Amino acid sequence: MKRFYKNVALTEVDGGWQVTLDERPLRTQLGGEQVVPTNAAAQLLAEEWRRQGEEIDSRSFVFRDLADFALDIVRPGRAAAVAKLLGYAGTDTLCYRADPDQPIFARQQEMWEPLVTACEAHHEVKLVRVSGIVHRPQTDETIAALRGRLQGEDDFSIAALVTLASLAASLVVPLAVLEDGADASALFTAANCEEDWQAELWGWDAEAEKTRAQRLEAFQKAAQFAAAVRV
Repeated sequence: MKRFYKNVALTEVDGGWQVTLDERPLRTQLGGEQVVPTNAAAQLLAEEWRRQGEEIDSRSFVFRDLADFALDIVRPGRAAAVAKLLGYAGTDTLCYRADPDQPIFARQQEMWEPLVTACEAHHEVKLVRVSGIVHRPQTDETIAALRGRLQGEDDFSIAALVTLASLAASLVVPLAVLEDGADASALFTAANCEEDWQAELWGWDAEAEKTRAQRLEAFQKAAQFAAAVRV
């Protein structure tokens, strides 16, 4: 698509901020008002439009897509979004570790246990750890506490959490992203521990490296969005 606008601006409206193109307010992909809660979040959306050249690259609108997901999907279906996140808690990568006699176990303990312990302390829950692949559910009390925690988040944070959880196969990691001073790159590396371990053993191939870089970028942008909507 050819670029069809010249000026990108921000307007403060009821409920937050809206991006305008040549003074026309943007709408979501399903036609709703695209209003985000903070100026910082609106700046992220506006910058995506400002960076476009003569041709618009639809793949470059990561922040717009996160905002639209929050407004079009999460807002009318919060219960489903929370349930999806709780599904990651039930099978959290950080809680499923190798047998203690396997070499990777030590790295999993080093990278994962501090994050799991911090999550337990911060959210007053107890997470079940498993060695091996046999599924063990988290307790009803833990799931209930995590549900209450998630229900307290706004639609935009939930949208970011869903993206982060899908990339990390974890709920512990996305919740850590929301903490002050969180290092998104380090948290992604923790979530990617097993894949990185295998690559160290057998070597990276070009396609695997490209895929990892793409996933890391998506994780970092979702973390950036999560921070912006909470400013």
